[in-house]
Amino acid sequence: MKNKRTVFSWAMYDWANSAYATAVMAGFFPVFFKSYWGGELPASENTFYLGLGNSIASLIIVLLAPVLGAISDCGNKKKALLSFFAFVGILMTALLGLIGQGQWMLALIIYVGATLGFSGSVVFSDALLMDVAEKEDYDRVSALGYAMGYIGGGLLFAITVLMVKQPAWFMLRDSTSAISVAYFLVSAWWLLFSLPLLMFVHEKKQRAQKAVGFGLFAAGIKQLLGTVHEIKRLHVVFTFLIGYWLYIDGVDTVVRMAIDYGISLGFDSGKLIIALLITQFVAFPAALIYGYLGSRYGAKQGLYVGIAVYLILVFWASIITSISEFYTLAIIVGLVQGGVQSLSRSLYARIIPANRSGEFFGFYNMVGKFAAVIGPVLMGSVALATGSNRYAMLSISILFILGIWFLMKTDIPKGEEMARILEK
Repeated sequence: MKNKRTVFSWAMYDWANSAYATAVMAGFFPVFFKSYWGGELPASENTFYLGLGNSIASLIIVLLAPVLGAISDCGNKKKALLSFFAFVGILMTALLGLIGQGQWMLALIIYVGATLGFSGSVVFSDALLMDVAEKEDYDRVSALGYAMGYIGGGLLFAITVLMVKQPAWFMLRDSTSAISVAYFLVSAWWLLFSLPLLMFVHEKKQRAQKAVGFGLFAAGIKQLLGTVHEIKRLHVVFTFLIGYWLYIDGVDTVVRMAIDYGISLGFDSGKLIIALLITQFVAFPAALIYGYLGSRYGAKQGLYVGIAVYLILVFWASIITSISEFYTLAIIVGLVQGGVQSLSRSLYARIIPANRSGEFFGFYNMVGKFAAVIGPVLMGSVALATGSNRYAMLSISILFILGIWFLMKTDIPKGEEMARILEK
C-alpha cells in the first residue's frame, strides 16, 4: 500500500458517514418513526411508509448517479460533488432533531433528503477508490473503508444508545430528548470526520476539460451516452451489475428494515438496538479479514460464501421466536455484511476503466440504489397484502438466489481484459 495517509483519509469518510447509516437509517429513525412521529399509524402502514421513504431517496439517486458520475470524470469533480451531497446529508440530519411528535410526513420528507445526501456522497467516495489505491490493493483498501465505517458508525451509535438509555448522565430530560440530540451529534460527527478526505485525498487528473457550467453538463451527458452504448457490449460488466442489483437489494433491505421487523415481532426496541450494535462491532474485524481473504483467494469466491450465508439467514429470520435468536442473527450478519459490500466494490473496480471511475461507479450506485427502491417496497407490500411480516422477510430470499446465479455467470478475467482495452 503506497500512500497510507491518503488511503486512511479516504477510509475515514466511511467512518464519518456510517454514523448516519447506522444511528439514523438502521437505528433511531425506524424506532422514532414507529413510536413517535408515526405512532398513530397502524403497524402495517407504518412499515409501508418507511419502506416508501427509503425507496424514494434511492430512486432519485438512480436517476442522478450516472449523469453526475460522468460530469465528475469530465471535470475532475468527484471531491466537489462528494462535498455537496455530504453537506445536504449533514444539514438534513440536523433538521431531523427539530421535528415534533406526530409530524410523520415532515419527518419522512427530511429523511428522504438526508438519505439522498448520504447516498449521493457514497457514489463519489466509491469512485475515489481507484484514485487512492493500486489495483492489487483494491480488495484490502475497500475492506478497510467498510471496516472503518463499521467501527466509526458503531462507536457513535454506542454513545447515542447510552444517551437514550441514561439521559440523565448527559443532562437530558428523557429518552425522546436524547434521540433528538442524537441527530445533531450524528450531523457533527459526519462533518468532522469528512475533513481528512477533503484535505488529503486528491483525485487523478484523467483528462483536460475546459468546459464549465452547461458545457460541462453537456460533456457529461455525451460521455454517459457513450458509456451506455459500451455497457451493452461489455457483457461482463452488465452481467455483474444485474447480479449485484439483486443480491445487494437483499443486503440493504435486511439492514434498513431489521429494526422494523423485530418490532413487528414484539421484541423490545432497546434490545433490537443492542443487536444492531453487536453487528457493527463484529463487522469491523470481519471486513478486514474478508479483504485479506479476497486478495488471497479471490473476491468472487468470498462473495459466494457471503451471499449463501445471507440466504440461510433470511429463512431463519422468518421463523425466529426469541430475542436471543435475533442476537445470533445479528452476529452472523456482522461476519458477512462488510465482506459482501467491500468485495463487490473491489471486484467491480477490476472490470471497469480507471480513467472513467466516476461514471462507471455512477452506474454501480445507480444499480445498488435501484435495488433499494424494490426491496423495502417489496417487503412493505408483502406485509400489507398478507398481514405477516414473516412472509415479508421471506420474500427477500429470491433476490439472493437470483443474485448468486448471475454472479456465477460473470467472467472476471475477461472483464479485466476489456477494462485495459478501454483505458487506452
